[in-house]
Amino acid sequence: MKNKKYDIITIGGSAGSIAVLSRILDELPDYVQTPVVIVLHRLRNVQSEMGRLLSSKRRIIEPEDKEAVKARNIYLAPQNYHLMLEADKTFMLDYSELVNYSRPSIDMTFSSVAEVYGSSALAILLSGANKDGAKGMRDIIAAGGTGIVQDPATAAFVAMPLAALEISKGIHALPVEDIIKFIINEP
Repeated sequence: MKNKKYDIITIGGSAGSIAVLSRILDELPDYVQTPVVIVLHRLRNVQSEMGRLLSSKRRIIEPEDKEAVKARNIYLAPQNYHLMLEADKTFMLDYSELVNYSRPSIDMTFSSVAEVYGSSALAILLSGANKDGAKGMRDIIAAGGTGIVQDPATAAFVAMPLAALEISKGIHALPVEDIIKFIINEP
């Protein structure tokens, strides 16, 4: 797998992904300037402190509608909104129907990232109990971007990584340690 320069890193996860995501964020070195966009499934109608729970060295931002994507920032899809990117590299928040029983939908974020960033997008799909993220990952790969899933052998819930691997060629299944090494070795 050839590592290249990415203009955006997108990470999707659901059941069983919080500990893995926290580890990735904790080990993200300061020299990685690439913006990171995180989409996590979470309860829709209860107060969420997810940004605080992920406890990163960097501040985690829930972006506003039309906010520009900036280097070094870590963005978290707001609770109960789909998060997409527009051609001018700003965020768009959407309150449309649930996709794969979820809002935010990983598929919607990944697909919009594929349209805007194409081959300069890196998508990472972690543990989860449904198929959200598989179609969006396919769009990332089709646009020339790079797709990585958490190795199902290391995932608490295998449905999400397996769904992506089943519908797309060219996705890399890596254990968490290798996902971190891949991000750290970004040129």
